[in-house]
Amino acid sequence: MVSYVFAPPAVPTLPIVGSDDHFPVHRIYCVGRNFADHAVEMGHDPNKEPPFFFQKNPDTLVPHGATIAYPKQSQDVHHEIELVVALKAGGEDIPLERALDCVFGYAVGLDLTRRDLQGEAKKLGRPWEVGKAFEEAAPCSALVPTATIGHPDAGRIFLKINGAVKQDGNLNQMIWKVPEMIATLSTLFKLAPGDLIFAGTPAGVGPISKGDVLEGGVEGVGEIRLTVV
Repeated sequence: MVSYVFAPPAVPTLPIVGSDDHFPVHRIYCVGRNFADHAVEMGHDPNKEPPFFFQKNPDTLVPHGATIAYPKQSQDVHHEIELVVALKAGGEDIPLERALDCVFGYAVGLDLTRRDLQGEAKKLGRPWEVGKAFEEAAPCSALVPTATIGHPDAGRIFLKINGAVKQDGNLNQMIWKVPEMIATLSTLFKLAPGDLIFAGTPAGVGPISKGDVLEGGVEGVGEIRLTVV
């Protein structure tokens, strides 16, 4: 029997569409600049720089329909709508042709970013956690199992703020596809059941404000709604 000096935190989970079970989350990986048009708008050449990876903490997950506080210590918080890949299996050096066997399902997520703090970190050559891994930085919808929707590789991905479309792209615009993300990540980390991959965002990222209602979705996967106060 293990004793603790205080009660350990609950395991972060996501609901599963059509099930009473929940998906326990292990780690959150994010793919950077995985849409060519977004790489360009951020001042980079997608033909010269391949996508890269960073992490958010599992306890930054926020459910669909939530109300969140505008993040502290920032005057420039940005929205980034993303497909989320949830893994049921993992390992190291996963072959490309076996990568999709690791996928449990998909969801819709928002990679909220304190852009001003991220920008300062970039200038100083420092890690991005202060801009990416703050409280409530990873809103995410319920997961839809692959048994229901298969593996979406095309379809609209969009975000609206107060009814106005801000981001509007298609999954087929991703530079690295889901199998490539999984295979590549597995050369860098030992992937595990419960891992999430935020798969990158299309062009149109921009600021959010107090009072905004964010509504986004991925065709064939689902939608997410968030209110900022």
